Amino acid sequence: MPKISTRIRIIAMGMAGGLLFGGAQAAPQDDWPNMGRDPGGARYSPLDQITPANVNSLKVAWKHDLKPVGLDTRNAASQTTPLVIDGVLYLANPYGKIQALDGVTGKEIWSYALPDNMRPNTRGMGYWPGDGKNDPRLIFTSQNGRMLAVNAKTGKAADGFGEKGVINLRTPDVMRGFPDRPYGVSSAPLIYKNLAITGSAMGEIPKGPAGNVRAWDVLTGKMVWTFKTVPGPGELGYDTWAPGSTVDRAGANVWGLMNFDAERGIAYLPIGAPSSDRYGGDRHGTNLFSGSLVAVNAATGKYLWHFQLVRHDIWDHDMDTPPVLLTVRRDGKDIPAVATMTKSAYLFILDRVTGKPLYEVKDVPVPASKVTGEQAWPTQPIPAKPPVLARESFTAATDIATVTPEHKAFCEKLIKDKKLHDSVRYSPLTMDSRIARFPGSGGGPEWAGGAMDEKRGLFIINTHDMGSIEMVEKKKEGHWGSADGPDSFFIDEKNKLMCQEPPWGTLYAINVNTGDIAWSTRLGVTDSLPEAVRNTGRPSIGGPTVTAGGLIFIAATDDSRFRAFETATGKEVWTHKMDVSAHASPMTYRGKDGKQYVAIVATGGSFLQSPSGPGSLLVFALP
Repeated sequence: MPKISTRIRIIAMGMAGGLLFGGAQAAPQDDWPNMGRDPGGARYSPLDQITPANVNSLKVAWKHDLKPVGLDTRNAASQTTPLVIDGVLYLANPYGKIQALDGVTGKEIWSYALPDNMRPNTRGMGYWPGDGKNDPRLIFTSQNGRMLAVNAKTGKAADGFGEKGVINLRTPDVMRGFPDRPYGVSSAPLIYKNLAITGSAMGEIPKGPAGNVRAWDVLTGKMVWTFKTVPGPGELGYDTWAPGSTVDRAGANVWGLMNFDAERGIAYLPIGAPSSDRYGGDRHGTNLFSGSLVAVNAATGKYLWHFQLVRHDIWDHDMDTPPVLLTVRRDGKDIPAVATMTKSAYLFILDRVTGKPLYEVKDVPVPASKVTGEQAWPTQPIPAKPPVLARESFTAATDIATVTPEHKAFCEKLIKDKKLHDSVRYSPLTMDSRIARFPGSGGGPEWAGGAMDEKRGLFIINTHDMGSIEMVEKKKEGHWGSADGPDSFFIDEKNKLMCQEPPWGTLYAINVNTGDIAWSTRLGVTDSLPEAVRNTGRPSIGGPTVTAGGLIFIAATDDSRFRAFETATGKEVWTHKMDVSAHASPMTYRGKDGKQYVAIVATGGSFLQSPSGPGSLLVFALP
């Protein structure tokens, strides 16, 4: 395909109407200007140089080590996706710097060291393309609750933004007199016109900082609007909380990625669980806007609509995945839609203008809670289509892993020693016994979510099946929480083997026009098992990327592989073994030399794997 000129790229980036992809302004063909590539987060590239026919020739073109030589610090994990604009690759290095690299050679163009030993958040940056008077900027957040702006041309702190390019997000309006409580930002800001929209990350103490979503001026760093995720008296949703339970309520925050509809100016906020996320005896009700996808006017923050996916969350079933914009074709009409999920692994496809489901959603009765003071909501919304995309129950008599006799014996002993009970969909935790809960605290889907191939009408998503061992107890601080902590999994931790029958990880393609599963395949192998039973699937953090060349690229799994699958069939057509696992989402771009490149950040660091090396940015191309 002919290479797009720099002038055309700049014009396309600045157009207000733009070409539309999935209802969002299209990114220049060669580039990857934000985490999801286009504003709707589809992680779809129109590049088609690499195909199922030639992908087996894909090799490492260059490699960039992340840890500076001689730096004596612990290894740092990263889940970032680099950005590429006009042949320059921008990387948030977990060792405290932002780098601009030549997309063809990997040679460093400039490097910006974060002040005061700060480190960038682990999930990427936003890119503001400039306005003719001001240079383009990289907008990103730090792990200690700051937002920074860097001139994308020079690598210098952006003039006029806060104090020397830094603003403090830990402002009085969100900290609310809890200065010592955790508050930061774990994901890239959403860049809409001249606004940078941020969520937050915080702890699980019920009273603490607010989970409000806020928008900031990209030139000055001044706050422009706030959306309150927990409503106050007289506000929409206040009556969904028990009287007094909203006061200083923490949580209900957006800790993942947001996306927007550029044509309509709508931002979509995936709001997580309220704190604490395992007990709601102090917050009876459905608890809006927790567990909800909320649509707001991206310019003002004004509420437009919401759809609650989890009512009165007592399972930590966060909205952990980004909402992805897509088009559903039905009865000869194109319906603008948004796909959204929680850790429960139900995929809801909604009309993105009205919030109404495009497939039937039923109110399904779920078990009551016996925990002191708790009132579990009696029903939960369950879509008729697509089917659930991860395990949601466990019965020891039929579901215990049998991959080897030794592993089966281990799991039987674990169940006996822990006195584990079977679980069903939305099993509530109890105070006196433990359950093997599915999906576990890491979800079915994880933070990166899915990708959308509009041409084929396929939504691609990876999920895993790793149960949690859980019961609830009253903590010494006075609040209730998980007795075993968030990382007590239903596994043989020494050998990293799950205790239920495989699959332990799956890659799905959903036909969004019918709601059916087009295909599914196990994602990942367990190298420690005998060859005949290694194809188990594995836990995964990180998401897929799809291309016009008919390929899905995905790393994510803890088996240290980077893979390509044929989009039409789900056939695995390429595998590259890495030194460590990559728990980020890949991206692809065209370099100045005309080649298509595919890049992934690999640092290790997942549920079952600590950061196991200094980490690298790996960039692949055809010979």
